[in-house]
Amino acid sequence: MGDALKLSDDRATTAARVIHAIAGEGARLRDDQETAVAALCEPNARVLVVQATGWGKSAVYWAATAIRRSEGAGPTLVVSPLLSLMRDQVAAAARAGLRGATLNSSNVDEWSSIENDLRTGAIDVLLVSPERLANPGFGRRVLDGLAGQIGLLVIDEAHAVSDWGHDFRPDYRRVSDVLQKLNPQTPVLATTATANARVTDDVAHQLGASTLVLRGPLARSSLQLAVVDALSPLDRFAWVVDHLPKLPGSGIVYTLTVSDAQRLAAAIQEVHGPTTPVAAYTGGLEAGERESLEDALRENRLKALVATSALGMGYDKPDLGFVVHVGSPPSPVSYYQQVGRAGRGIDHAVVALLPSDADAGVWDYFATATIPVPEQVNRLLAGLAVYGPDQPATVPSLEAETGLRRGRVELMLKQLAVDGAVERVERGWLRTEAEWSFDAEHYDGIVAVRRREADIMRAYTRGERCLMQLLQESLDDPTAEPCGRCSVCLGLLPEPLTARPDAETVQAITRLLRGETHVLEPRKMWPGGAFGAKGKIPPALLADPGRTIVYADAPEWREVLRATFGGDAPDPAALDALKAGCVAALSRWKDAWSRRPEVVVPLAAAGHRELTTSVADHLAEIGRLDRTELAVNPAGFRDDLSSAEEAKVWRDAIEVEGATAQAVAGRSVLLVVDASSSQWPITVAAAKLREAGAAAVLPLLIHRRP
Repeated sequence: MGDALKLSDDRATTAARVIHAIAGEGARLRDDQETAVAALCEPNARVLVVQATGWGKSAVYWAATAIRRSEGAGPTLVVSPLLSLMRDQVAAAARAGLRGATLNSSNVDEWSSIENDLRTGAIDVLLVSPERLANPGFGRRVLDGLAGQIGLLVIDEAHAVSDWGHDFRPDYRRVSDVLQKLNPQTPVLATTATANARVTDDVAHQLGASTLVLRGPLARSSLQLAVVDALSPLDRFAWVVDHLPKLPGSGIVYTLTVSDAQRLAAAIQEVHGPTTPVAAYTGGLEAGERESLEDALRENRLKALVATSALGMGYDKPDLGFVVHVGSPPSPVSYYQQVGRAGRGIDHAVVALLPSDADAGVWDYFATATIPVPEQVNRLLAGLAVYGPDQPATVPSLEAETGLRRGRVELMLKQLAVDGAVERVERGWLRTEAEWSFDAEHYDGIVAVRRREADIMRAYTRGERCLMQLLQESLDDPTAEPCGRCSVCLGLLPEPLTARPDAETVQAITRLLRGETHVLEPRKMWPGGAFGAKGKIPPALLADPGRTIVYADAPEWREVLRATFGGDAPDPAALDALKAGCVAALSRWKDAWSRRPEVVVPLAAAGHRELTTSVADHLAEIGRLDRTELAVNPAGFRDDLSSAEEAKVWRDAIEVEGATAQAVAGRSVLLVVDASSSQWPITVAAAKLREAGAAAVLPLLIHRRP
């Protein structure tokens, strides 16, 4: 806790006016809120506020902004991670008597007028994303003009500044560039609800040695936490379908993956229809659609949004009645942040976690996904080195040059920019003269912390002690103690929760999900790099759009996959289920294919030859198709190959010759593939078959791996 700083009478009057406008006539600043506001009214202040969701962190910067503007200071710049938060904050600023504006991807048409209003002093608060800070055009047009003029800098969700935090974003480090451009006297406020002691210390160190840290208790008395254990991934879907109509008010159902969000929403819609309206919400939606869905939930026109973590920080619905997690997040800190959406303005909200042993694979991915791989970084830096100031490298050109996947290229460029090894300019990226070295000790420490957090989530799912207490302890809250109301403290699940879904619901969801159509769009570009060829694949060598039977970790197929892909020989009953799924997929596909298949060709891209051959034989028999074989020898294949290296392996491995070439010439080929994540074996095999004279290649992929 910091010193109990107090506001002068004039400043207190201004602050009270703001708080009354936001929270009502009876509202007043808490002691720590007043301490923070008073500190921010002084030159060169650095304040870090770590308080529970709903405590009123935004009230601190609205009150401080109103005071500083009344005393002639420049506008406040708020760095905020999500569009939903920015929209809510612009509305909150208006209630506080301040004019707020945001520059983001959803209001490009307004940028010119907003930037003009900034220059004339008509805007009190500008909200921007960290990604906008990293944009050179924004820096040239806006930040350079505000240099030395910003009255207050606010870093919201400040845990994202620290790579020890659960939601580190490289672009957030651009905040340090803003700090350097500030007048040294400009106050800085950082806020978060989800920072343990290590993250708090790191953020405070980045702000400066004199940072005032105001940290409060993190328990949430309105939340009733529960764990519904021992459910399979498919049981979890059915449990949500059963329980959603019974849960109080409206809320959020979180999933770990985009595909789970989309498919669970579709299942709920199919079973309940308009009586329980829901929608899927993911980071892939357009800004306008996300905004529309947020408003629909806020206005209770939806029972729930089935969402990924894209709906998290900043979404404000005070009467949110429940949060359900289908799958456990990898970190107790991120879990606390997400469940904190519920019960902010009501006395009671239900929070349920539905874990599964399938979650561990997702946790392992997130533990290392943002850690740079030295070999890949060096390959990227070498690719950048061929570009000069007159021709900056673009992300697509670097993808082709290095063979690295585009998402990985984008992440590494942002990380290298933080380290000063690359620079983003308006037309792309440039290599700087700064050397880059891999800080193995630092990154090993981050991975170790993330794995310890995963262990805490395992303890949470096992109910080893009070659930709220465990979350508080994970955030180093010294006030942590048993809550007396969670499913561990009570020894039972609170109503209306039950331990199991209805068996008929499980069967109905299985049938529904196995009947989905998953289109497999063909790759259309060669990878370059080690493969050699780059650019568009000629139309005469392209595969047709195909079909996938099992997409990623689809819960309705999980046990079947384990029984068919997990051992030396596939289980006969599970294999029959896959065969039936393939036949059903072909039946749904027949109206869309360019030409009916005439010959079946198996390709054991993942090494499951018996499985692939058995499925191909079955389809040939059922469809009265001819059968032939490819000559395949994928020597040198490894899971860690780059895109270009993997494509080269398959180009060298696959041959279409002799009787096979005669069998496919002038005919439509059904290419049956066991499993792939990259699609390179499918892309290369299709090109080879087309070169041999196949009129069309229709890929049927049994398992598209994530």
